[in-house]
Amino acid sequence: MTARALRIATRRSALAMWQAEHVATRLREAHPALEVTLLPMTTQGDRELSRSLATSGGKGLFVKELEAAMLEERADIAVHSMKDVPAQLPDGLALTAILAAENPRDAFVSNRFERLDALPQGATVGTASLRRQSQLRAARPDLEIGLLRGNVNTRLRKLDDGEFDAILLACAGLQRLGFDTRIREALDPSAFVPACAQGIIGIESRDDGKLRDLLAPLHDDPTAIRLAAERAFSARLGGACTVPVAGHARLDGERIHLDGLVASPDGTRLVRGQHSAPAAEAAAMGEALAERLLTEGARAILGDMGINA
Repeated sequence: MTARALRIATRRSALAMWQAEHVATRLREAHPALEVTLLPMTTQGDRELSRSLATSGGKGLFVKELEAAMLEERADIAVHSMKDVPAQLPDGLALTAILAAENPRDAFVSNRFERLDALPQGATVGTASLRRQSQLRAARPDLEIGLLRGNVNTRLRKLDDGEFDAILLACAGLQRLGFDTRIREALDPSAFVPACAQGIIGIESRDDGKLRDLLAPLHDDPTAIRLAAERAFSARLGGACTVPVAGHARLDGERIHLDGLVASPDGTRLVRGQHSAPAAEAAAMGEALAERLLTEGARAILGDMGINA
């Protein structure tokens, strides 16, 4: 980074590019003299589309190349969907700004059916997420679940081509790309718990005071508090998409509330819980809820998956 130029590393997908352009626009508004350029990259997660994320290496596959670009000073910051960011960051990098959260819910998308409950027995639903699969199987064990990878446009095209009766996506991604009308039902987060950090855009950078000051106008404290609770909960339970973990935090004045879930991949076992605390204790509350769920059955679920928690 120079005093007048900043480079943003981003994935090449339409959604990632939208998010990077959104951040670039916000930075130009905050710093009119700043020249902002994008460095689009293809990550390992974008290339490996034939397998689920759980078997191909996890959500870190979407950020490693971007982090390398920052550490090698080919880029200054990276823009992420925070649900793709692992709990542990490489040495020398930090989350330096969290943007205001958008819709955290999962979206039910179908060309033939108005809502999840309206799907007939044996209908095929597409998703690559273990979290979504496990909750789907628990709610509707009669459904067939098919692997659905690729960017938002690719997933919608597969639905339109008749490969699935319905698919599940994040509401925020559809809304950012102008696909609001494709959302038939925004699933209730208290019943179908979203991914930790879903709907939140974060900015990662080298742990540099000048970059932190530059990004400060984009930072949203209430979202950062919610994110701290959700990421602490996820981190204590493995912090990867190889584990069917869900968490949804919400602020109510000076208090924060967190719904958490751990499920077996086949949906036959779900351990759920809620916790609340002062907002200043968000991260500690996330860890505390995770510990409670571990004692109530989540440890056995994770142990069956080969995860020592």
